Amino acid sequence: MDNKLLVLIAAKACDDKKAQEIKLIKIDKVSYISEWILIAEGLSDVQVRSITNSVEVELRDKANIEPIRKEGVNEAKWALLDYGDLIVNIFQPEIRKFYDLESFWSNGDDLNFP
Repeated sequence: MDNKLLVLIAAKACDDKKAQEIKLIKIDKVSYISEWILIAEGLSDVQVRSITNSVEVELRDKANIEPIRKEGVNEAKWALLDYGDLIVNIFQPEIRKFYDLESFWSNGDDLNFP
């Protein structure tokens, strides 16, 4: 499956759970760690977990893939799902501001998600 389609499936899964400020950044020209970074925001522990679960279920069902690694899901202030060519980061607002991944990856190419 095309990696652009994967990131769009993940973004839709985030949107389905009312994630805020969804950003899709293609980083393959500036880094070797992944092709895509998805950054989204949940307003509570419960919403961060819900968004994370939604992404996992949708990518499992539609692309038959599982994350290579998961971090922060239990605490749910920040959760990471690593799919190799796609890294999904779900933050609560204050944590997102602290890490400011959008600035870190500003030299990547943004893909608009409606």
